[in-house]
Amino acid sequence: MSGPASPPALPLEPLHDELRELIANSRQRLAATVNAELSQLYWRIGQRLSREVLGGERAQYGTQLMNRLGERLAGEFGRGFEAKNLRRMVQFAQAFPEAEIVASLMRQLSWTHFLQLLPLKSEPARHFYARRCVAERWSVRELHRQIERKAYERSEIASAQGDALAALSADANAPAVVFKDPHFLDFLGLHQGHDEADLESAILRQLEAFILELGRGFAFVERQKRMIIDGEDFHLDLLFFHRRLRRLVAIELKLGRFKAAHKGQMELYLKWLDKHERQPGEETPIGLILCAESSREQVELLQMHKDGITVAEYWTELPPKAELEQRLHAALVEARERLARRGVLLTGGEDE
Repeated sequence: MSGPASPPALPLEPLHDELRELIANSRQRLAATVNAELSQLYWRIGQRLSREVLGGERAQYGTQLMNRLGERLAGEFGRGFEAKNLRRMVQFAQAFPEAEIVASLMRQLSWTHFLQLLPLKSEPARHFYARRCVAERWSVRELHRQIERKAYERSEIASAQGDALAALSADANAPAVVFKDPHFLDFLGLHQGHDEADLESAILRQLEAFILELGRGFAFVERQKRMIIDGEDFHLDLLFFHRRLRRLVAIELKLGRFKAAHKGQMELYLKWLDKHERQPGEETPIGLILCAESSREQVELLQMHKDGITVAEYWTELPPKAELEQRLHAALVEARERLARRGVLLTGGEDE
């Protein structure tokens, strides 16, 4: 007689994958909980120190008390509570004084994220980066990169150049606030004397970096998109799709200054895309014209935003930090002055 039949073997791979996912998800939740608890602790310490040690009559010897507290706490709980870190906690509580906002951010940002935000001088800038960090799930490294490349200042310039600021501020997905101005393309490594073909080829070689510079949500569709109109061939430089906006995004690259004729060309491309490429459920295609110089007055007079077209500059080389800040500030002042002349009320915080 034969023995009892062996039970069927469990499939290893599906079981491994299921258990691996359970463990990974649990660790992720645990890490998020620990990060949130640490940030909450540091905020409460910062609040207490700010109120009791650095305020009022005690402010004159607050530094001495902080040093003594740091020595004792570090001896009991480790170097994370040294005086220099206690000062960061005070900065944290002062930079984010509202408990409700902090509680919301803590669930999604780590303490290391917050440390990147503390040096920012402007409250609107801190909240801009915090919101974007949460919405686009930036790593600490990407947050640092966005701060270094002045994403806040460029978004301010782009917003100030629109006509419907109140509407835009309520809609983070509006096309006019998706594109930064200027775009920094220094990573392309272009040399003097490059042409549009060189620029396009360099973008495609560095496509991942270019998409990161454009912003989250862009997906590459096609290069030199062919359109036959009246038996004549036309070619769009780059075609993308924006997942959150649910629209095709046409991009044209121009070496020199923006010219009024560029608007007609882009309008033609957008009409063709709307007729032949737009899929059910998608919104009307929009366009971005990247120029070495944007000719802001012409862009304003042409009211291009009404046709879903944005014009932005690209820089293939980044100037030193001080010059970069000066140029971005000048661009923002110019945009605000134009709006003021047209009777548009501009609100917002101070520049970083």
